[in-house]
Amino acid sequence: MLRHSVWLLSGILALGLLASAFAQTPAPSRGGTLVVAISADPPGWDPTASTSQEIPRVVYGNVFEGLVRFDRHGEIVPALATTWSVSSDNLTWTFTLREDVSFHDGTPFGVDDVLAKFERARDPDSGHVNQQYYAAIEDVSAPDASTIVFTLSQPNRSLLYNLARPDSIIYPAGSAGTQRAQPVGTGPFRFARYVEGSEVRLERFEDYWNPELPYLESVTFRIIGDPNTRLAALQAGDIDLIGAAVPPEQVQLIDAAPDLKTYAGTATTEITVAMNNARPPFDDIRVRQAITHAIDKHAIVEGAFFGQGTVIGTHMTPAEPYYIDLTDTYPYDPERARALLAEAGYAEGLSFDFELPEPYPFERRTGEVIAQQLREVGIDVNLSVVEWGTWIQRIFLGADYDMTIIGHSEPRDINIYANPDYYYQYGNLRIAELLAEAEAAPSAAEEIAAYQEIARIIADDAVNVWVFSPANTVAAREGLYGVWIDQPTPAIDVTEVYWAR
Repeated sequence: MLRHSVWLLSGILALGLLASAFAQTPAPSRGGTLVVAISADPPGWDPTASTSQEIPRVVYGNVFEGLVRFDRHGEIVPALATTWSVSSDNLTWTFTLREDVSFHDGTPFGVDDVLAKFERARDPDSGHVNQQYYAAIEDVSAPDASTIVFTLSQPNRSLLYNLARPDSIIYPAGSAGTQRAQPVGTGPFRFARYVEGSEVRLERFEDYWNPELPYLESVTFRIIGDPNTRLAALQAGDIDLIGAAVPPEQVQLIDAAPDLKTYAGTATTEITVAMNNARPPFDDIRVRQAITHAIDKHAIVEGAFFGQGTVIGTHMTPAEPYYIDLTDTYPYDPERARALLAEAGYAEGLSFDFELPEPYPFERRTGEVIAQQLREVGIDVNLSVVEWGTWIQRIFLGADYDMTIIGHSEPRDINIYANPDYYYQYGNLRIAELLAEAEAAPSAAEEIAAYQEIARIIADDAVNVWVFSPANTVAAREGLYGVWIDQPTPAIDVTEVYWAR
């Protein structure tokens, strides 16, 4: 889902810095601790129970693993499965499990844990999020103690990708009720302590299946919502890493310090102005079109974000293989916006609530500029900042809002537009048909074509306003190596992070 929550000029500079750094990268060393800043308090620690990006930022790859996983380059690599194969008809997937793997509570990992995981993932009453990822799975079986077989009802091109997502992590059979508060996985770090609103501490799991990892003894994730406070903590040496969402105006300040550096990588985030399509006036496409025409996306990126971002026109980013540039579907045109409002019966203007999520400065800053631009065409928005827990419960889960803004960071999630109950309250049966076509497509080209048609439909329908795609800018203390620069999925994976000795 949700996610959140940077940048081109600094990215060009960072490429040179990275090339130099990689040429001189010292050999990994063991020991030491790390303190990382994150933006918000997660609503629990189970990524199968909530779509909040703050959960996988901490636990994906660190605490939890699935059969497969994304590496730092976005490639799908082995995790709890060592190998896999697919039948010629693409209906049978066979995975060989890794041997001698233990959970953090000491229990051995085995086929029963995998079977329990996917039974729950396909049970509509289990509370497991994103069950659509597993809809094509007809049966999961274990012919022996080291083999898992997925039998599909139809070809599913996304199966392996979905098995690498945070949604597909595996924990001990029967423990779903405890994972939200006390996560137990197979990852290189075990969950040691959580102080609500303050920090979470992970410690090295000595029985991790890869004895070479992790390098660090422990990692503390500190919850610091204000970006200026995060910067001050980094400058003071209280934290070592800001793993995502460094504001562009802070890049030069950080790079000017002799012991600090920033790096810009790719991400899959769409800063999205969501409109409640089931609620007046947004149930009128002319109003949604007018709002889109009224927003100068380029001015936002150039003025509010120092030019560090890519303007987009649909729910896709240039980091994704099926990206298509639809920024000209409803270009900035305030006169056309006023005309459309008049056609819709709002010649004298209209007013509605625009709610911004409290912990995310990029979204708040973007929302404030958009509010000013909408006022210029006669739309008077009641701007307010909403506490994160309230945003999740009332807006995201309850769809009780007029207009809001958030960064959707989960990759390959355009499927949300096929769900009429999603908080956009948008329904289009053709999108569900196209998703099915994409999954059954005999070639990558046909799969991409289906996704791009979805992108055109939602852009034409002006479901939302997709403003821009930020890159992923991180800031780190000198001497820290192995940090993920790119974010192919929301994660601050510290498995291979180490200090130079």
